[in-house]
Amino acid sequence: MLFYFPLYLTVASYENRLNIKAWAEEDRPREKLIAQGRQALSNAELLAILIRSGSRDETAVALCQRLLSDFDQDLNALGKLSVGQLTRYKGIGTAKALSIVAALELGRRRQSNEIRKKRQISGSRDAFEFLSPLLCDLAHEEFVALLLNRRNKVLFTDQISVGGVSGTVVDMKKLFLHAVEQQASAMIIAHNHPSGNLRPSEADRQLTRKVKKASELLDISLLDHLIVSEEGYFSFADEGLL
Repeated sequence: MLFYFPLYLTVASYENRLNIKAWAEEDRPREKLIAQGRQALSNAELLAILIRSGSRDETAVALCQRLLSDFDQDLNALGKLSVGQLTRYKGIGTAKALSIVAALELGRRRQSNEIRKKRQISGSRDAFEFLSPLLCDLAHEEFVALLLNRRNKVLFTDQISVGGVSGTVVDMKKLFLHAVEQQASAMIIAHNHPSGNLRPSEADRQLTRKVKKASELLDISLLDHLIVSEEGYFSFADEGLL
């Protein structure tokens, strides 16, 4: 004997299954967080709490799993997406995209604040760890300067220029004006390569020589020039290029 159910009941049941409230309690990410703690949740489950609901075709967790799989589970890559890029995913509207962008930006700022508690720079690794949260997630090039006192403690982080994907123009007057205003004894300059290539270009080498020459005239030591990316960093000082 065959039984037929009204279509609206089938659809309603399906949609109810996709609602987080209808899941088994042990499968609900909010309840799981309360019961087991935040470390017990996967990245997809944490994102699902942010967006709260999925679409008619998939649960919030499944949607977030699909989103993360497109970026090989890399939260840094996900953090580079704009609101517009996120809303291209079915099931993610503007409100959900804003929640994701805001949460990942808070995570980036938390990391940056923890690193900035150690404000003394003793080598290229310290400088990279200090600057990495500022530069590594960018899809365009930026040039910054760390201005230091005599004990190599950071006085000021100065954004000198913002460019495109393949380069940025450095205003030497702006760079040294701020260094003089802050009464800096030393500086470290840095820029990012969005491509991930850490090899310095000839333009990078020429700029380094130009900054080095100007810094000597002003009695401000140029300690290093870093090229940073998600792959790591290149230090002109470590390579004997200063």
